[in-house]
Amino acid sequence: MAEELTPENPENPENSENETEEPIKQRKNGLYPGVSDELAENMQSGWADTELRDLEPIAQAAETAARRAALSARFPGERLVIPAGNLKTRSNDTEYAFRASVEYAYLTGNQTEDGVLVMEPEGGGHTATLYLLPRSDRENGEFWLDGQGELWVGRRHSLTEAEKLYGIPASDVRELAGSLREATGPVRVVRGHDAGVEAALTDKVTAERDEELRVFLSEARLVKDEFEIGELQKAVDSTVRGFEDVVKVLDKAEVTSERYIEGTFFLRARVEGNDVGYGTIAAAGPHACTLHWVRNDGPVRSGDLLLLDAGVETHTYYTADVTRTLPINGRYSELQKKIYDAVYDAQEAGIAAVKPGAKYRDFHDASQRVLAERLVEWGLVDGPVERVLELGLQRRWTLHGTGHMLGMDVHDCAAARVESYVDGTLEPGMVLTVEPGLYFQTDDLTVPEEYRGIGVRIEDDILVTADGNRNLSAALPRRSDEVEEWMAALKG
Repeated sequence: MAEELTPENPENPENSENETEEPIKQRKNGLYPGVSDELAENMQSGWADTELRDLEPIAQAAETAARRAALSARFPGERLVIPAGNLKTRSNDTEYAFRASVEYAYLTGNQTEDGVLVMEPEGGGHTATLYLLPRSDRENGEFWLDGQGELWVGRRHSLTEAEKLYGIPASDVRELAGSLREATGPVRVVRGHDAGVEAALTDKVTAERDEELRVFLSEARLVKDEFEIGELQKAVDSTVRGFEDVVKVLDKAEVTSERYIEGTFFLRARVEGNDVGYGTIAAAGPHACTLHWVRNDGPVRSGDLLLLDAGVETHTYYTADVTRTLPINGRYSELQKKIYDAVYDAQEAGIAAVKPGAKYRDFHDASQRVLAERLVEWGLVDGPVERVLELGLQRRWTLHGTGHMLGMDVHDCAAARVESYVDGTLEPGMVLTVEPGLYFQTDDLTVPEEYRGIGVRIEDDILVTADGNRNLSAALPRRSDEVEEWMAALKG
């Protein structure tokens, strides 16, 4: 990694109205003491015109416009401020890969750091403006001297280009803080993403009103439009291929660790998508009993199970979330199969309960009933089943809820009101996971020793349709015998 000539400016662009007039600072331990006038003059000229003039709007431009219209209708007469967020330092002068806030990306399709969508009330609606950093300045040397300059991290779109891509008028974000400080009338902001924007609005907003904005934008994503459903299917299809990749290299994982599995899936995610949608869970053996095992540093042993919970995120931020529990040697043992088949039956019951007009909780209740019945049948908990369910006794081994909404966040719509989400009713266009599991901890003395260290989860991504549901991840086998056949075919 090359050493930058100068340190990154530690200030957020929104924090200083005169930032562009300040000289670019030298790196404390840089190898060059400065820039000569002759070099500075030389670097200002001799560059080709690279403006992109034939740009087409992004694929979801019509959808993002409709989303902004719905937002405008909900908050008439109020200024609405939705930031993308800023780069976050990983260590010293390196940053984490940037991911724009979901609210911002949902409303604009833009994914660049420091961006801010501002919707100004006008007439009976709003006028939207996309505030962005323009292309790096070639007059003051920013493009080659600054750590975030074009020659260091790549070209930004010009404001004119951005207008064509996103269908929203664009302005220089470095001018935004001053105008926000002078703003009058009611204002709402999505908090937690841009401290500079929030500081400029500190005396104009309230936590309660801002939370109403966040809740609305979360609930707006409960029902997906056709573009979103298409993106989720893309994410799932890539995820299926990622699972196939893993099965093909299980022998290599056995001589290394769970990290070989994680890395294999990550390659598919980066080649076909933006990233993984969340930290991959590559849990072999007893690690499968830890619900979010993301250390992925344990051994992979023949005879054990591998619980792989992973999802590819598309370039538009929509993520899959799929889990399979696979026999590392290709064959379930008798006990592993018994536990796996119980979870499969529970998932079948849960998926069958997903349909328009059903209560959101129905699929969870259906899955939990099957698991409770099996636990009673196996003598692990005293019945009757109704008593087990009423007291929640099955939760010692089932642990978690049976699913969640899915979209731009793996646990999408999390800020929605309880009455709209978990106590709500399913509608066509909703996408959710159905993922029952059974987990027998290694130190659980209430179960026979042979059960201990076995964890099984099966998870699929389910679209609510007008007449029932569609399993977006149906291409990945679920039934135990089909899983064994699929693995054998992939291993050749």
